[in-house]
Amino acid sequence: MYNLIRRALFTLSPETSHDLSLDGLGALQRLGVLGALSKAQEGRRTSLWGIEFENPVGLAAGLDKNADYLDALGTLGFGFVEVGTVTPLAQPGNPHPRLFRLPEHQAIINRMGFNNKGVDYLVERVKRSRYRGVIGINIGKNKDTPEENALDDYLTCLDKVYPHAHYVVVNVSSPNTPGLRNLQFGEALNRLLAGLKERQRVLTAEHGFKPLLIKIAPDMTAEEVQKVAQAFIEFDVDGVVATNTTLARDAVAGHLHSEESGGLSGAPLLDASTRVVTQLRDLLPATMPIIGVGGICSADDALKKWSAGADLVQLYSGFIYHGPSLIRECVQASLSAGQER
Repeated sequence: MYNLIRRALFTLSPETSHDLSLDGLGALQRLGVLGALSKAQEGRRTSLWGIEFENPVGLAAGLDKNADYLDALGTLGFGFVEVGTVTPLAQPGNPHPRLFRLPEHQAIINRMGFNNKGVDYLVERVKRSRYRGVIGINIGKNKDTPEENALDDYLTCLDKVYPHAHYVVVNVSSPNTPGLRNLQFGEALNRLLAGLKERQRVLTAEHGFKPLLIKIAPDMTAEEVQKVAQAFIEFDVDGVVATNTTLARDAVAGHLHSEESGGLSGAPLLDASTRVVTQLRDLLPATMPIIGVGGICSADDALKKWSAGADLVQLYSGFIYHGPSLIRECVQASLSAGQER
């Protein structure tokens, strides 16, 4: 059934089909039939940061930037749903076209540019949601905010989302906001982590502990990954999301859209993102969890992430190409992954 629906949707522009798909899911959820269409699947319950996950397979940020479809997406069998990336102020993102399919490679290139309705809108949507599962909120900075003032944007978002999230992800790795990836390194990263951890301590006193995770890029050298890991240890980061999309194009060279600017996601990202997970697991203490994301298009791909050391995994492009069946397959595979670990 999903293959037929996807075939029809793929005749439309990527962004149009994205919007129609989410609208359709929302309509089915409001009619009360989405739950019946989504077969429940027993998975490996996972406890991290004092949070109980029904299963370790989540939805990555980027699909539902404004938490408009949280109730519907939460009905599909994910163990957790991450919304955003959200910025302090609403912004339109980059000009169209900004989303490209590479179906032969099960891949997507996007240069959306943190298009969202602003943090206040997202918070209201989360507050109104009936979804009772685990919610992650992914935060970023506005495009027009200078790099030297980035911390202000992250603190603004953190203050507002903290009471309503189970965990918060700091996105410093999108390739589609100029200068954002510079925040992953050196003094810029240290200043960001110091400021965020200090604010987290203040917010914890008022609202209780919520873990703060950092989302990093796959395009780092081994030395850069090592330096980032050292900073995460020094500032006692609660966890890492590895990874965001890649700027590399080797795996899709020659495709019609291969030279489009933006981040590449989907199957070609699997090896690079998994390599970063492996490196981080070797460098970080076992008490610092890793969410593995990037290139998961099958249960075997999810198992590779768990084998590399990921505690949780997230789907995005693979979900676009394979639909809810991929969730069920990965959730079921989590049971064997638990036995191996």
